[in-house]
This record gives sequence, structure tokens and C-alpha cells, in this order.
Amino acid sequence: MPRQSDAFSRRGFLALSRGVLFAGLAAAVPTDEVSMMQTPAEDGASVRESMTLLLTGDVMLGRGIDQILPHPSDPRLYEDYVGSATTYVELAEAVNGPIPRPVDFSYVWGDALAEMQRLRPDARIINLETSITASEQHLPKGINYRMSPGNVGCLGAMRIDCCALANNHVLDWGNSGLLETLATLKEARIAGAGAGRSLSEASAPAILHVPGAGRVLVFGFGTASSGIPAEWAAGDDTPGVNLLKAFSEREIARAASAVGAVKRPGDLAIASIHWGGNWGYRISDQQRRFAHALIASAGFDLVHGHSSHHAKGIEVYREKLIVYGCGDFLDDYEGIKGHEEFRGDLVVAYLARLSASSGNLLDLTLVPFQIKRFRLNRASAEDSAWLQATLDRESAVLGTRIAGEGDVLRALRR
Repeated sequence: MPRQSDAFSRRGFLALSRGVLFAGLAAAVPTDEVSMMQTPAEDGASVRESMTLLLTGDVMLGRGIDQILPHPSDPRLYEDYVGSATTYVELAEAVNGPIPRPVDFSYVWGDALAEMQRLRPDARIINLETSITASEQHLPKGINYRMSPGNVGCLGAMRIDCCALANNHVLDWGNSGLLETLATLKEARIAGAGAGRSLSEASAPAILHVPGAGRVLVFGFGTASSGIPAEWAAGDDTPGVNLLKAFSEREIARAASAVGAVKRPGDLAIASIHWGGNWGYRISDQQRRFAHALIASAGFDLVHGHSSHHAKGIEVYREKLIVYGCGDFLDDYEGIKGHEEFRGDLVVAYLARLSASSGNLLDLTLVPFQIKRFRLNRASAEDSAWLQATLDRESAVLGTRIAGEGDVLRALRR
């Protein structure tokens, strides 16, 4: 791991709070832009030295969760063993007790709402693992996630700014489902990255304006290793996702060209990548080399990885953050047996504070929650300690140590 600045080393760069109340790639194409309440600072205005980004892994608001929201979809499913989305509600209730129905749009975010109000991130970026559509054109792939367009207010309740869309569920309901997802997000004034009506649109960045600090460019990528079918790749005139064909130098060059065509001095570029399997902590050498190259050669300031159902190791490379697997943030998997050793019910909100001028990581706060009754609840001290020990173990090989200091855990260089 390259040497980091002395100040960076003294301060550490990651804090994991526990027991807190939730406190591609063409340039000349339209981009999805969101203004964070106001435009960037004009010349002569005060300029902030840093910005804080909320990053999460998969947010799956379909199926059982969609059924408890105010405007549920038709519950019929096309799975081998489950024929109705209401079954997933019943499975969760059998384990953790009754879930009210209908709930308001803020219910599922639970304790996370208060924590975000306290921490006040400048931009909120998730991987949306759900098609937002009323389409009935399901693809015969075994599992199909969708949320009713009438429930998009759920994302608004959490003030989500950008949804990464290059994943293995965004086209579960065909091209019509994808197009309705894009239109619904646009109407809700939520940016999308990694999927579009054509390759140029799918590979264009979402542009988020942070007042006084600059722009955040979010590029979405998907990989076959996460389960995205090859036929979902966007074409010149066909909708789909921005699919990486391989972890290759050619794809790095493609990404570098895209970033270079859009990125201006002071911009921060994020590579949001859906990659790898659902379970297991192993990070392949290919993934790690590709993540390093995205930073060293393609001009990215942060790699936001997702697909795993649990949090994975964290690395800082050339003072830039790489989260290889954020883990799920919301899902309807309560009551489903299997893989208990990974504690998929424990989820993490990542709050990365970056230098607005260099994109270097200044510090990273992780806030743990537990999904219970389809709601984010503050994690217990015992669960937070388990998460700390697990992340410390998995981050060790990446040069990161996660140590506890009272109720806060900090990651330091090894």
C-alpha cells in the first residue's frame, strides 16, 4: 500500500459507530444531473474543503417490502417455490413479529433517518436492486424484483440523490420495465447511473452538484460475475446496462476516456460497480487489480463496489477509498434460511468524507444497522462488535486495521 500523508495516518480514516440512533462512456451525451438544493459556489463565494458521501450497497424495495408500502404491486411471483410476494412478509413476521400494513414511505429506513439528519451527507448514493414498474413482462429468470411506481416516494423519504442501476435485477421486467424505471426516477428527480435507453446513455455519468464543494460524477458499471446476462448490455440503439466485458486494460482505457471527457478540475469521480457473487469474503486478484487501475489509470477517486449480501473488506489505495462490497442495505430476506454465518441481517451505511480538491479520503464512518421487520434498526453493541471483528479480519489483507475506541471503531494503516 503506498505511503499516505502523516496527517492522514495520524487521524485514521474509518470510524464505525455502534449503538447510535441512526443518527461507457461517451462524453458528448446527455448526463443525469441533480442539483443538491442549489448550484455550486460562484467565484468569490466560500468554498468548502471537503464533502461527505453516503454510500450503500443493494437497496431491494420490491417483493415483500413493496407489499407493505402504500401502493403495492400485484403480489404474483414466478419463482419455483414462492407464488406470492406476501409470503416474504409472512416469513419475516414468523421470525420477528407483526409488520404493520400499510406503512408510510419512511418506515423502512427506521433509525437511519435520524442518523442521516445528524450526519448530513452532501450526497446519497445507493445501488437500487429493484425495477420500478407496473410491467407484467417478467423475464423467466427465477427471481424478479419490482416496486410499484406509486411507491417511489420511499426513495424520496431517504432523500436519495443517485441510484446505481447496472445490476442483475434492473431488467427483471424487460425493456419496458427498465424504461419505466428510468422515467419514474427522472420524475422523482433522482439521478440514475449505469443503465439507459442506449449505450451512450447507460455509460454517461450522473452528475451531482454539491453546493460550495463541486461536482460528483457517478459512473455505473455491471459485470457478468454478479449475474447480469450478456444480453442485458446496452447497445447503440437498444436499452440496457453499462456492462464490463472483462476486467481488462481495454475496459480501463474505455473508462479513462469517459472520465477524461467529462471530469473538470475539482470534480470527484465515482466508479459504482456491481460485481462478484452474493456470499463469501474473497476478493479476487482480478477485482483488486481492476479497482487499482480505475484509480491509478482511469482517474476515479472512489470505487463503490456492491453485489455481496454482506459487507466485505475495505482498502485505501493511493489515498482513495475502495469498498469492495458494501453488502445489502435493505431487503426482504428475513426468515429465509441459509448463509447465517455471514450475518446478512447486519448492514452498513458508509459515510466517506473526501477532499473536495483531490478526492483523497479524509475519513470514513460506518454506521451499522440490523434489518428487522423490514426496517433499519440500530445494531446492538454485541452485533457491532461482531461486525468490527469481521471487517478487521477481512480488511487486514488490504492493509487496513479496524480498532475500537470506546463506542467508535477506527481503521488505521497496518
